[in-house]
Amino acid sequence: MGNRRRSLLKAALGLAGGVVVGAGLLSNMTGAAPAATDDATRYPSRPVKLIVPIAAGGSADKLARTVAQKLSEKWGQSVVVENQPGASSAIGNAAVAHARGDGYTLLLGGDALSLNALQPGKPLYDPLRDLRGVTKAVVNPQLLVVRPGLGVKTFQEFVALVRSRPGEISLALPGGNGSLQHLAVELLNERIGAKTNQIPYPGGGPATLDVLGGHVDAMLITLAAATENVRSGKLVALAVTTPYRSKALPEVPTMQEAGLADYAVESWQGFVAPASTPPALVERIHRDVVAVLREPETATLLENLGFAIAASTPEAVDQTVRDDIATYRRVIATADVKLQ
Repeated sequence: MGNRRRSLLKAALGLAGGVVVGAGLLSNMTGAAPAATDDATRYPSRPVKLIVPIAAGGSADKLARTVAQKLSEKWGQSVVVENQPGASSAIGNAAVAHARGDGYTLLLGGDALSLNALQPGKPLYDPLRDLRGVTKAVVNPQLLVVRPGLGVKTFQEFVALVRSRPGEISLALPGGNGSLQHLAVELLNERIGAKTNQIPYPGGGPATLDVLGGHVDAMLITLAAATENVRSGKLVALAVTTPYRSKALPEVPTMQEAGLADYAVESWQGFVAPASTPPALVERIHRDVVAVLREPETATLLENLGFAIAASTPEAVDQTVRDDIATYRRVIATADVKLQ
């Protein structure tokens, strides 16, 4: 790789940030009379729906259900998690983007918001026009894991195996084609000079089941979705994609430590609302979600899974989406990644 190409990758990857939010029904398309929007001081007066745009069982689902339970207790109203997977999270994201901005349909989103905007064809929604941030809840590394029967214990051994059997070693993509994992794996393939056989999935849950069952050799997944299986020995952790090790799995090296200088990918997950949601209501939801995230019990639980608490401002979410669109566009062009 030439110096110019390497510098472009370094600059792009250094900005990469991570995944997650989704919620809502297209109630404004049913013909029903619009419901009145609560004053922020009275919100919520009925159950709230939190849409997760990937299948149940993954890290986003764990985060959503943990925060939803705490919000239910705080608000005295049910916060119902609804999984709407499909189209690399675009289906669930679009459901929230086109929902009524009354605070009762929220999204747990992340990297897919920016990556969806770069998909070929006409997108289902515009993340900058149709959505507004509430808070970036967490950031986290991606983790490369393999099934124990594959016979490799280190990242270097995995690279040697892929090079000896190019195109044969199967690797699950929990976020599907066009996801952060897809982009990170394509860049990994380029850096090691050999290609894995990528298999897209609608979420971390089904992807993990196939790796645990021995049907797939490896997987790149949000660290928080794999910590329990790594600790129990059901999966072998090889390396994290961030420049820093995770406190949840401190013995697992970074890919930089394993020999891939300047390789860095970090994902994010957070809460998002329809763009029409009144600012005062966004601020109320932001305040309560951040309070829940910072509760010692919640923070300890999430950090033990592998998340790092971010609890950003609403404006920081919107800026992250804007920055990531520009970053991923450069990475896709530089590494010649095909999203479809």
